[in-house]
Formats: sequence, C-alpha cells, structure tokens
Amino acid sequence: MIPLNRRASLPRAGMEYFDARRKPHNVGKVIAALVLTALCIFVLKQSPGFGGNSVFSRHEPGVTHVLVTGGAGYIGSHASLRLLKDNYRVTIVDNLSRGNMGAVKVLQELFPQPGRLQFIFADLGDQKSVSKIFAENAFDAVMHFAAVAYVGESTMEPLRYYHNITSNTLLILEAMASHGVKTLIYSSTCATYGEPEKMPITEATTQLPINPYGKAKKMAEDIILDFSKRTDMAVMILRYFNVIGSDPEGRLGEAPRPELREHGRISGACFDAALGVIPGLKVKGTDYPTADGTCIRDYIDVTDLVDAHVKALNKAETGKVGIYNVGTGRGRSVKEFVDACKKATGVDIKIEYLSRRPGDYAEVYSDPTKINKELNWTAQHTNLKESLSVAWRWQKSHPRGYGTN
Repeated sequence: MIPLNRRASLPRAGMEYFDARRKPHNVGKVIAALVLTALCIFVLKQSPGFGGNSVFSRHEPGVTHVLVTGGAGYIGSHASLRLLKDNYRVTIVDNLSRGNMGAVKVLQELFPQPGRLQFIFADLGDQKSVSKIFAENAFDAVMHFAAVAYVGESTMEPLRYYHNITSNTLLILEAMASHGVKTLIYSSTCATYGEPEKMPITEATTQLPINPYGKAKKMAEDIILDFSKRTDMAVMILRYFNVIGSDPEGRLGEAPRPELREHGRISGACFDAALGVIPGLKVKGTDYPTADGTCIRDYIDVTDLVDAHVKALNKAETGKVGIYNVGTGRGRSVKEFVDACKKATGVDIKIEYLSRRPGDYAEVYSDPTKINKELNWTAQHTNLKESLSVAWRWQKSHPRGYGTN
C-alpha cells in the first residue's frame, strides 16, 4: 500500500487530500521496503531455528521424535525422563494447568544438549495451536498423557472432563492424520471398566464406566479405534491402574496443586498427613463388600508404568492396535495401603473414616497376562512400602513440590 504523507492522513472538509507530485518518491520507498523485507526473510531462513532447519522440525535417520502431551505432569514427566535416557528426541506440550514447570526444568538441566528436549506451552483444546505444533515439528510418535484425571472431580465437573479428555484427543488425532504421524501410545485407565462382577480384569472385560472420567476415556478410546480402522496407524492403548512411587534417583516426584489435594491420589494425601500439611488422612468408604470394608485397588509403580509405555512404543506395528492392562495383578485394600504408608514415613498418621466418594467402586485389579506375554513386561516394583519409601524421600526433600509452577 502506498503510504500517505502526514497531511494527507488528516480529514479536511469531509475529504482526503493526496499530493500526486509525491507519488514517485513514495513508490521508491515501497520498493526499498520490499527489498529489505525479502532480505530479512532470506536471512531468517538461514538461521538454525527457522522453519525446516530446526532439528525438531525434520526427521532424522536413527532418531525417534516423540511428542509427550502432558509431559509436565506426574506420569508424563517420568515418561519424558525415560525417553530422554533412552536417546529419544522429546517435545513436551503442556498448558501447566495440572503439570509443573519445575519438572520440565529438571529435565532441561539433565538433558541440555541441543535437539534433545523442547517444551511448548499450549492448550490442546485450541485447534489452531495443535495444528501449528504439528506443522512446525516432525513427530514420529505421540504419547498422549494430557488429561484431567480425578474421579471425584469428574462427577462435579463432567463437561470439563469430556472436553479435556475426549475432545482434545479428537484434535490430536486430526492433527496426526493431517501431518502423517503414524504411531500413538494412548494413556487410558482401568476406570473404563467400571465395576466388573468378576475379578481380575482382563482386556476382554466389558467396559461399563460409572463416572465421567472413565466415560470420557472410553469415548476417546472408541474414537481412536474407529479411526484406526481406516488408516495404517500403529496404536497402543494402555489401561493402567492406581499409580504410586517416583523416580528412584529422586529427580522427579508427584506435586499436585494445593487446591487439588482433595481429589488427588491417596499417596499424596498420606504424605501430606505425614508432613503435617493436613491434620490427618480421610479414608472414604468403609462399608464396601471387601475383607476390611475399604476399596481394593491395583497399585502400579510409576517406574513400571513408564517402562510399559516404552515397550509399547517399541512394539507398535503399522496397521495394528494393541490394548493392554498395566497392573501388578494383585489387589490391595486402602487399609493395607495406609499401613504401608505409615511404615514408609515412620509417622503414625491420624485416620478419619468418611462415607463413600461418588463414582467410586469397591474392587479393581488387573490380570496382566496379555502384556506379560506380548510386550515382555512385568511389574518389578510390587512392594508397597518400598515404592512409598522412594516417593516419601522426594516429598521430604521437596515439601513445596517443585516450588514454582
């Protein structure tokens, strides 16, 4: 556009004034500006971080680039650590609504080399952001962890869960399809099974979720399975049970936001009680049809869970879908868990017994036969007290979590 001079830009008696005699001079300015712009674009394209010249934006032989959604969260950060240790290239995408920037900083300090790790702050519910991320990066696989994940909260905010879990997964799939990313490792949950009549749970157990969290995850699974029938994608769906523990070397841990403690994992509540952050532990439900009246769950150590994800990634096959339960195969009651937590912390935690939590179920534990056989995976960290002791060491040395988010 040919610029007007200052006088011409001002209204005069309802009309604009233009001095035609200045036209050649202005045209010269425009031409000079165009030349300068072209030169700037050329220089930018030569810079290592621009477009296709970024190592993250191109495929390299022998290098597998994994997008880890929710990689700043508890499980996602541990998965990112394992991938980086195994020489994968990792891009973490997280909006930090539940994750911790502190966890990302730990990973950045451990793996500062160029081309190893990048963090992108983005909301996976924003289609334009998701499309841009896939357009600017050359992903070979996606590990999709990002999700709100509290059963009790899902009963109070169901629409949030359907948006965050089901809708966001749909956007990820659309972006993968548009940009030719062929491998998906999906983080699902045993909550999709609901409360089966028969234990242990196998992959053939009917999925009848009883809370919005489980329903949203099952819907996401259904979308993935329907889409996979029309593509040559390699898909692995991992339905895992109750996660505990932390990095054995003490670099990462679980640090839920204070306002979410009410909905958090029982291990976090136990540690808060042991640290004196809360006056005691609230056990919800003592009248379930179990041996001691409390819920029975299958507690899986996060180190084992991450190992299952990596094995699934390595075994993923084009055009095939694998669905696996990830658990120990053994159910433990909440009372057993609390006793183990007392021993791990050395604190006689005060217990308050309350009524059942909405949407909860009495007994859930896995049959891991299929994943043992097909992925050569078996849970190694099955001692409750030992897993809790590892996590407790991190909690004691990080009483404020990562300090900042």
